[in-house]
Amino acid sequence: MITKTVQMDLEGSKTCATAQDVAHKLNSDQFCEDVITAKNVSKWYGSFRVLTNVDLSVRKGERVVICGPSGSGKSTLIRCFNRLEAHQEGEITVNGVRLHNKMRNVTEVRKSVGMVFQNFNLFPHMTVLMNCMAGPMWIKGVPEAEARKTAMKFLERVRIPEQANKYPVQLSGGQQQRVAIARSLCMEPAVMLFDEPTSALDPEMVSEVLETMTSLAQDGMTMVCVTHEMGFARSVADRVIFMDAGQIVEEGAPNDFFANPQHPRTKLFLSQVLKH
Repeated sequence: MITKTVQMDLEGSKTCATAQDVAHKLNSDQFCEDVITAKNVSKWYGSFRVLTNVDLSVRKGERVVICGPSGSGKSTLIRCFNRLEAHQEGEITVNGVRLHNKMRNVTEVRKSVGMVFQNFNLFPHMTVLMNCMAGPMWIKGVPEAEARKTAMKFLERVRIPEQANKYPVQLSGGQQQRVAIARSLCMEPAVMLFDEPTSALDPEMVSEVLETMTSLAQDGMTMVCVTHEMGFARSVADRVIFMDAGQIVEEGAPNDFFANPQHPRTKLFLSQVLKH
C-alpha cells in the first residue's frame, strides 16, 4: 500500500538520427518541436552567480549531452528544467508549459519530465515494483492494476523484471540506477533528464546503465544528459554542449566538437578528460 507520505514526497521532489555531422545538419527538419526552451536564464546561490544568461533549446527526439568541469552549472541547469532549482531571471518553458512560482505549472512540468539522479533516489522502504508504481498512481491518478502493468513493462525494458519484488538495498548500484530509469519511464515523460547517472557507480556497472540509456536514445527518447562519459557523447548525442563558469561556452555535433573544438577552455577540458 502506498502511503500518503510517499505521495507528498513525490509531489515535493518531483533520436531518429545518428551522432554524425550530417544528422546534426538535418536537425531542423528532424526535430521540429522544442520540448525545452531556456531564454536568458540566470541563477544565484546567495551572492554567487551559478548560471549566467543561458540560452538553450532541446527539440523533440534530440539527444543533448552537457559536459564541463565541476561547478560549471550543468547540473543546476537541468535541475531548473523541472524546478528542483528555481531560476531568478529569464524564462524556461517545458513541453509547452512556462515554469514559474505557481505550483500548478510545476506539477504539470514534472508530469512530463523524467529525471535520473547520481544516487538513484529510490524509496528504500518500497519494493522495486512499488517504486515504479508510486508516481503514476499518486501524481497521475493511474489505477493500481494499470500502474502495475506499466511498471512491469518498463522493468522488462531495462532488463530487470526478476528484481520487481526486491528492495533497493538488495540490488547492485547498476541495477538500482536501471530501476530509477524504469521509474521515470513509468511516468511516460516527454523528456528524460540524466544528472551524471554513472558517477556513483563502480566501473564494471557503468556499461549496463549506458547500454540502457543508449537503447532509449535509439528508440527516439528526448534526452538531456549531464555526464563525463565522452564515449557515450560521441556515439549517442546529436549535440554536445560545454559549460564553464555558469555559461554555455561551445556546442556542436559530436564529430565537430571532439575533432575541432574552438574555444581554448573547451580544448583544455577535452585534453584532460580524453587522456583517461
